Amino acid sequence: MTRSRTLTLVSAVVAVLAAGGAALAARGGDDRSAAAPRPAASSAPPVRVVQPGRPGESARVSDSDRVRAPDGSTYNAIDVAFVQMMIAHHRQAVEMAQLAPERAGGTGLRALAARISAAQGPEITWLQRWLRERKLAETDPGHDHSTMPGMQTPADLTALAAARGAEFDRRFVTMMTAHHRGAIQMAGDVLQGGSDQLLRETANEMAVEQGSEIRRMQQL
Repeated sequence: MTRSRTLTLVSAVVAVLAAGGAALAARGGDDRSAAAPRPAASSAPPVRVVQPGRPGESARVSDSDRVRAPDGSTYNAIDVAFVQMMIAHHRQAVEMAQLAPERAGGTGLRALAARISAAQGPEITWLQRWLRERKLAETDPGHDHSTMPGMQTPADLTALAAARGAEFDRRFVTMMTAHHRGAIQMAGDVLQGGSDQLLRETANEMAVEQGSEIRRMQQL
């Protein structure tokens, strides 16, 4: 990753965390049920993985932080956890965004929701392919997705689906801002501890994009 791209992410994170908190407090009003970002796990110990051998060869066991992908790149347990969790994280964002066309009061918010769906849908597909190429499961039973930073509760989602017009817009901005801030936090974890260079670049781009969308929601 180039120094300039890393600095871009750092600037985005600083701007979001400094300005975003005040914006959320100001916009929250009575909507205090929206989930706030929760701490992300900063690291994960390597896990033992079984690597299938070539035809006629035996499988071998290795630590996940020493595994090489088919393209020769390396990845570790932090990379794997990020991809598995981000799939579920993105799915919730898309679920929220798909409520907007019939409920949002403002055209600007409907356009932003469409942009979120258009960006995160293909990213889910890319993350799923990353796991398939490494013969890894899409989910880990040990992950509690409800504790991921920025994840919204079922009650929050129900309230959002029931809202219309300005009330929907207010809830959506509050919830999606928290959701995006959580994704930026998770991206920071893989940037600090991950081994897959392409995945780190992708996480950086996700964080920059979602930082831009947070600023747009603050304007709305």
